[in-house]
Amino acid sequence: MEGLRNVIATLPEQRIGAVAGLAINNPDVIPLWFGEPDLDTPEFIRDAAIKALGEGQTRYAHRRGIPALRSAIQKYLTDLYEIAPLDIERISCLGSGMTAIMVSCQMLLNNGDNIVMVSPTWPNIFYCAYTMGAEPRHVRLDPSETGWKLDLEKLFAACDERTRAIFINSPNNPTGWVMSREDQLEVLAFARKKGLWIIADEVYHRIVYSGRTVPSFLQISEPDERLLVVHSMSKAWCMTGWRCGWLVHPTGVGPQLNDLSGINNTGSATFVQHGAAAAINEGEDFVNHVVEHCRRGRDVVFQRLAANERVEFVRPDAAFYAFFKIHGVEDDLAAAQAMVREQKVGLAPGSAFGPGNEGYFRLCFAGDAERLSEAMDRFERYFA
Repeated sequence: MEGLRNVIATLPEQRIGAVAGLAINNPDVIPLWFGEPDLDTPEFIRDAAIKALGEGQTRYAHRRGIPALRSAIQKYLTDLYEIAPLDIERISCLGSGMTAIMVSCQMLLNNGDNIVMVSPTWPNIFYCAYTMGAEPRHVRLDPSETGWKLDLEKLFAACDERTRAIFINSPNNPTGWVMSREDQLEVLAFARKKGLWIIADEVYHRIVYSGRTVPSFLQISEPDERLLVVHSMSKAWCMTGWRCGWLVHPTGVGPQLNDLSGINNTGSATFVQHGAAAAINEGEDFVNHVVEHCRRGRDVVFQRLAANERVEFVRPDAAFYAFFKIHGVEDDLAAAQAMVREQKVGLAPGSAFGPGNEGYFRLCFAGDAERLSEAMDRFERYFA
């Protein structure tokens, strides 16, 4: 349609949607294209939200979150990372992890700027940059027999006088890569030297298969660092449809975040935030249950992938995705669409996650092991 901003009218095709849209409501399809566990939000979280509804907690709340949720996050991060208590003015609760990323881009990116991002990465990240009129610059992880590797020289070389920020998603969607403490320290030193911001997407920080969490930039940074750390309730607490996330930031940008929250959606629904506070305060056992659920799914999927001579993959350290290459596939979008039509199994095409990922596919294994086994049967029939 005419009259739209050029960057909106020319947004690249959303390739995961181009697959999911073929059969998103078809009960015969096993949908592994989106990133969410198949577990329901636990009853204690739902009960907290229902109680808040019953008490009339349905009006506008503070744009940066209700005190109960911000305090819960403050204690949670302090205990999890064994750091000094965060100033609560550094915590803003927003309408989702994606909203946190969007407002980060709104704060930092001007038309003509660029943002350097570790890739593959979730496509909505670079769509954010596009909508700001900025250029997303991908620095692709290198696959190896021992895991995905980040070449810091390539990352730093991609930054120039128009670079405003470095975006790092660790644990990574879709690869499951985890950034080391040593690499974090080098990136932080480089960003300080160049006056760059770091946007650290740590949404998958609890979906890990060794230990309780992974290294966080919060453990090595100063309070007023040019650092924005993104979190979400969606993954570890199975609250994808609730739409609630948070951002840890310097205190100095609190007023701007307050305004941007109001412009975007005035934060999560008030009763949702009460549910989120209960999740953080009471949900540790459930988080452990989610991790074990994902571990079982991971074992099923990778046992089957390892037996397929056409498949090349790196076993993930975290998150709940298999990201693998199928030799002989050139058009992964067409192949993913054909799998939906012919075998009723849905995967995300690798090309959705940035350049260099053609012939790859992402499979979410945060599901029931028996159903995943059936999905792998269908996958193997398609590529037989």
